[in-house]
Amino acid sequence: MSTSAERQVARLPGDLAMWFLILAELTVFALLILTFAITQVVSGEQFAASRALLDGSIGLVLTISLLTAGFFAAFAVHRVRAGRSREAALWLLAALASGCIYVVVKGNEYAHLIEAGLDMEHDRFFALYWILGGFHFLHVLPGLLLFGGLARRCWRGVYDRPDKHGELESCVLYWHMIDLIWVLLLPLLYLQR
Repeated sequence: MSTSAERQVARLPGDLAMWFLILAELTVFALLILTFAITQVVSGEQFAASRALLDGSIGLVLTISLLTAGFFAAFAVHRVRAGRSREAALWLLAALASGCIYVVVKGNEYAHLIEAGLDMEHDRFFALYWILGGFHFLHVLPGLLLFGGLARRCWRGVYDRPDKHGELESCVLYWHMIDLIWVLLLPLLYLQR
């Protein structure tokens, strides 16, 4: 005789609709990255010179901020699955705080670049830098709003039943997509020399 744990079927975390959204977003980013890569081949020296104007340490801080937020969010899912929703709420607030570091640092970087005249019209590199970085930034903002809303729902116990975890898992998957894209953008925008 099998137990209920043995009869559980492995399932894809989150909702199927979120997986389709992630696939669509990854496709758009892949096309933008491909455009960047092709343009870089054509304008290699210009790209190298323009990239040298960026502070690579900022890219490192941004990476640590995003990946730490992703870790905290993943741990929140783990806590919810363990029946500890209030702990999960605190981890989600930590993810929100870590993600806010990204917003502040990136905002300061953008202000500095604009002040230095390194806007979209400066050259091809900065045109694509602003498009890729800005598009990514616009994905981070709703992710942070989701963390706040999810923390509130966790605190209220909305996800206490296993059949209610899909929403939380979907939102955390969305954040992991943001992390994945950033890990691809970091060397492209900041590190190649």
